[in-house]
Amino acid sequence: MKADFSFAPATGVGSLPGGDAREAAKTVTGSFEDFPFLAELPARGPGADMIGRTAGLLVELYARVEPSGWRIGDRPGRDTKRARSWLREDLDALEEHTQGYEGQLKVQAVGPWTLAAALELRNGEAVLSDPGACRDLAGSLAEGLRLHLAEVRRRVPGADVVLQLDEPSLTAVLRGHVRSASGYRTHRAVDRQVVEGTLRDVVGVHGDGPVVVHSCAPDVPFALLRRSGAAAVSFDFSLLTERDDDVIGEAVEAGTRLFAGVVPGVDTPLSDPAGSVMGVRTLWRRLGLRPELLAEAVTLTPSCGLAGASPGYARRALAHCVRAARSLADDPE
Repeated sequence: MKADFSFAPATGVGSLPGGDAREAAKTVTGSFEDFPFLAELPARGPGADMIGRTAGLLVELYARVEPSGWRIGDRPGRDTKRARSWLREDLDALEEHTQGYEGQLKVQAVGPWTLAAALELRNGEAVLSDPGACRDLAGSLAEGLRLHLAEVRRRVPGADVVLQLDEPSLTAVLRGHVRSASGYRTHRAVDRQVVEGTLRDVVGVHGDGPVVVHSCAPDVPFALLRRSGAAAVSFDFSLLTERDDDVIGEAVEAGTRLFAGVVPGVDTPLSDPAGSVMGVRTLWRRLGLRPELLAEAVTLTPSCGLAGASPGYARRALAHCVRAARSLADDPE
């Protein structure tokens, strides 16, 4: 288990609308003075999407776009080159807007199990169908992340880099709900110990640095993620139910930080900041946790990525996270 970490009160999840890397970096650094993130711009097309972007990080494994999705290939083709080119462009823009910056900086990549569920083998089936292929993929991802994190630290030397692993398919992997290529059956559920061990290995590439695991799907496995070494869990707060109370309480008491997604990820009228965190305060009271612990334990974010939002709404949503976090800190009860 990694040491406890303190996180800034608000940040984003990862994706933003549009395709201008410099405009995205300007928005992110302007919105979050103490916890910016490396923006993802999937509207640019294949290679800028979260699967393609992470596929471009893999070491000695390559992927190309097929009509059915991303598929493992023999050599780096134009799709891999495009993914890497866009990532360099995004890093250039971030570096330009973080000159002299000191503080937390978040970067995102798809975690090993969502990647295994999304990437196809040469036969068209998901990597998830082959345990050996899953191990190879996780090893390649770990090495790619190690290199990526080193590059981010080189470009923004004052940053305390936070790694976010996006695992929206994790619950489906654990429950055997990932569909086969034909769609007529599902892949067998992966043993929880195997899932946990693989995640622990990938989390470990960040050394003593903090790792956040994000999922905007229901039934996030908080306890498993805590055991895998995640310092924080990022989730859509609106999907919580009272049956999650026990695992949330255990996670907080064990030192796991909560990245609570309280601001909608698509255009919608926004409530006042205090209204956005009313549910968080209610949960805290229900759990019997100390109100003064709220600001230390909770970082506010949008409910998921903002790629489907309008540019104007995305900017308002990020600013709203900051104001809501201030409201929570000023009046935790």
